Order: sequence, then structure tokens, then C-alpha cells
Amino acid sequence: MTAQRFKKILHAEDDPDIREIARMSLEMIGGFEILQCASGEEVLKAANDFAPDMFLMDVMMPGMDGRESVRQLRQSANFAETPVVFVTAKASNVDVDQLKEEFEAAVITKPFDPITLPDQLKEIWSRMTPEPAGS
Repeated sequence: MTAQRFKKILHAEDDPDIREIARMSLEMIGGFEILQCASGEEVLKAANDFAPDMFLMDVMMPGMDGRESVRQLRQSANFAETPVVFVTAKASNVDVDQLKEEFEAAVITKPFDPITLPDQLKEIWSRMTPEPAGS
């Protein structure tokens, strides 16, 4: 995987209040370009055109949940290695470990801190996208 600039986040969250808090955090504090979707189905429709650097996915959404969305995204060569960060209120150690193991993903628990969310994602990005040798 080649190192690239981290700028675009596709965010999936069914709760409009949480979407708005995340949007303000990531755009205003983090300087990211954000595309937000209210469902997993919307994510699948929007991903190719938006070409995100990272997916920020709510786990529990009506219809297609975050897990199934990522399973389907991973079938595309375009997103097979795109970093995924799940956001979940159901944060038992077992649930978190399952997400990390199945999807090679990071996990942030709700409620998240909107002030520190951009820095958390930047730190996760640096862990998930190592610099190429000789950089």
C-alpha cells in the first residue's frame, strides 16, 4: 500500500445528530472533506464516486449495518485495503475484538469526543498506512 495524503472520509451514521456533530468535528477541527451517509446502502452507492481515504462506519444501522457494508466494500479492489474505523456504542471487549479481527479495523466507542476525533483518526491512519521504505 502506498502512503497517501489523508483527506477524505466517508462517514456512515443513521442518527442525524451524531452525523452533524461528526461533520462539524471533522470539517471544522480536522479540515477533512466529509461525505456522510445515513445507511450502508448509501455508502455502497457513494463510495466509488467519492473515493474516500477512510471509512468511518457506525456498526448498528437499520437495513444494512456497518459490518455488512464493509464486507461488501472489501469485495471491490478499490476498497480492499481502505482503512475502516467502526464507531459503536456496543463496546464490550468481545465485540471490539471481533471487529478488529474480522475487518482489520480500528474501533472508537460512543459517545466520542468531537474535539479529539480528528486527532484519533489521524493517529489511526498513521498506524494503518505505514510509510514506504526509504521515506
